[in-house]
Parts: sequence; structure tokens; C-alpha cells
Amino acid sequence: MKGYILESLAQIMGAKPSRPEPGSQPEELKEIYREKRGALTKADVEAARHTHKKTCCNKWQRRRWATLVAVNLLFVVSYYFDVQVLEGALTASRFVGFHMADLNSALQVVLAYKHIVLNLVIGIVTVFILWALLGGRTFCSWVCPYHLLAEWAEYLHLWLVKKKLVKDHSFHRGARPVFYLVFALLALFTGYTVFETISPTGILSRALIYGPGIALIWVGFLLLFEVFYSRRAWCRYVCPIGVTYGVVGVFSPLRVKYNAVNCHHEGDCRKVCMVPHVLDITIRGQARAVNIDVAADCTRCGMCVDVCPTDSLNFVVKGLGKL
Repeated sequence: MKGYILESLAQIMGAKPSRPEPGSQPEELKEIYREKRGALTKADVEAARHTHKKTCCNKWQRRRWATLVAVNLLFVVSYYFDVQVLEGALTASRFVGFHMADLNSALQVVLAYKHIVLNLVIGIVTVFILWALLGGRTFCSWVCPYHLLAEWAEYLHLWLVKKKLVKDHSFHRGARPVFYLVFALLALFTGYTVFETISPTGILSRALIYGPGIALIWVGFLLLFEVFYSRRAWCRYVCPIGVTYGVVGVFSPLRVKYNAVNCHHEGDCRKVCMVPHVLDITIRGQARAVNIDVAADCTRCGMCVDVCPTDSLNFVVKGLGKL
């Protein structure tokens, strides 16, 4: 458990996934790698992909999209029909009267105003428990409205890259914790929640509920930047929300688990992953155990689970087994 936490925190802060020390892998895992050496051909990999495509239904993606739309639609319905089920917006809300506060937004408010009230404490504790159980960055892929738009923009970006009309540019993942610190310091020294002004998550949530505003121009600019220049740039390299919930996620019993036994190491999972570094363990020789949990920087989007042709990646709940 300690190793998982330290590895997760290191990746969240931008470090490269650690590689197993020479001789540290268990003999069972070494034997699995030896048996595969030269045994798997390109034909085997393509056959597995072909078979999987016939049966794959992208069930986790469909569930995720439905959940994301339903949560955000509940905000809209509650506001327009005044049913008081889910009031407010994603940054701060009340669910049937019980306060909930986005952890990053709450931190910004506390730093800016140097004051904390009871309702904010209740909201922080509630949301921390919720995402500690569900997996911190599950918020990103299952609730955040910008994530859905960025996902669709990513499809367009990849199509343009395939057509060689644009190139994908990457940045160092260490930029994200730097931005986290910058936004925190700006709130502390200016007395203003600067990040909340430019956060596409908050902008879209408020626009859906209360109507569109000029801030949507900023969201449009971000999406264009991601379509034509850098795939998922905001979520990967800037957004401090991912850092906050990634840290919370190290305590979560809900994880994606990798099993090395049947893996063909074809890399399909890493191609679809928004945070592909967490799946470096699927590269041949990079796992530290036969069964290993994917680090907490994972958004639990389920794309890798859907695409894996050998059922080597699955959602699990610690102590309960596979979902």
C-alpha cells in the first residue's frame, strides 16, 4: 500500500513512472514474460483485436457519458423547476439540502478570504469522503462537463493527426503541479479566486444552469488549442482539479487493476488513455507484479478496460473483487 501511495503521488506531481529494479520482479512474473518472448506474433495480436471488436460494446464509456450528462442535467432541472434536489453548481452545491464543496474551489476560497465557515467544512468533508470512496479523479471523467467536450475534441484532433494536417505537441507533466502552486499563491496574495474565473469546469457548469456568458469564449479557445495543437492540454498540463482529486484518489478502494498473464502488450490501452503514463506497467517488462493497481492519477474513465482485447485491465473494488 505504501508503495502504491508513493508511486501515485510521484506521478501526480509529474514524475515518470518508476521502473522495477533489476531482479526485483517476482519469479512468477518473470516466467510469464519468458513464455511470451517470441511466442506472440503480430497475427496473434491482430486476431485478439478482431475478436474483441466483435464483442466490445464500450460499456464503460456509455455508462460514463450517461452519468456525466445525468449529473449536470440534474443541476439544470433542479434550478429551472425549483425542485431543490441538486442546487448550485459543480464548484459548490447542496444535495437535498446537504452542503457539498469542490475541494479545489474550497481551497481557493479559504486562501483568498482567509476565513472558513461551518457549511464549507461540511461540504469539504462530504466531498472528500465521496471521492475517496469512488476514486478521486473519477470526478474528472464521470462528472466534469469540460472533460466530455475535450474528449470529443480529442477525437477530432486524432483524426487531423492521422490525416497529417496537424501535429500533436506535448508538454512536461510537471507543469500541472506548478500551475497548482501558482493558482494557490494568486488566491492567497490577491484575495481573489483567479482559477475559478478561468476554470472551464466552473464556466461550463454555470453556463448550463444559469445561461451562457462571455466566459464561454475562453472555453472555446481551449478546445481549439486542443484540437489543433495539443491533445487534452488543459487536463494534462494545467488543471489543478486533477491534482487535488488525484491525491484524494490514493485512498480509494475503487481502482483499475492490471493482470500481466494474458496481456499481449499491444499498447491499445495507452493509445486511448488520457493519462497514458499510468499504463506504462502494461509495457512488457515494466510491471512489478503479476497483478498491480493502476496509479491514482488514473481518471477511471474505463477506456482502457473497454479497449483491452485480453481482459487484462478491469475495475476492481479492494476486498470485493472485479466489477
